[in-house]
Amino acid sequence: MGERPEHWVFAYGSLMWDPGFPVAEMVLARLDGYARSFCLRSVVYRGTIEAPGLVLGLDADPEAHCRGLALRVAEPDWPETLLGLRERELTTNAYAELVLPLVLEDGRAIEAITYVIRRDHDQYSGPLNLQEQARIIARARGGRGANADYLFNTTRHLAQMGVEDRVMDELAQQVRGLLQPGGK
Repeated sequence: MGERPEHWVFAYGSLMWDPGFPVAEMVLARLDGYARSFCLRSVVYRGTIEAPGLVLGLDADPEAHCRGLALRVAEPDWPETLLGLRERELTTNAYAELVLPLVLEDGRAIEAITYVIRRDHDQYSGPLNLQEQARIIARARGGRGANADYLFNTTRHLAQMGVEDRVMDELAQQVRGLLQPGGK
């Protein structure tokens, strides 16, 4: 009798606070070689084709690491979960679905389905300065709501998890300033 396979998903953005599937186990995790970055122009969920928003992608960077959540999915839930993830994350094929190694906070080494930005895709924004990111995020809205809400939810969940991300915090502060009356 063989061991049952484990199914893990790495969450670094909205999957942390809105996975949309049953989670059997949730553990802080670290992915090496990638940086969490607002590098994907969102034309469906947090923006439109006419006014794209920005959402997070994992951008390859050999010097970087990203802390997020490893979400384990029970075997009976896996087929439907994987189908739902692909419908959600591969809508415009801007992400590549990869299986990458993670180190869990408790020391376990696992592999997880991870959605990584495709730099060759036309929705890849490349590096943008914080002011430009803030301007885009403050005004954009898509099928899942305001782009700013996506940013604020992500920063709030990172803080609740004890994950410090100064760049995300500064970006959230700039967006809040732009959303204030008289903000530019």
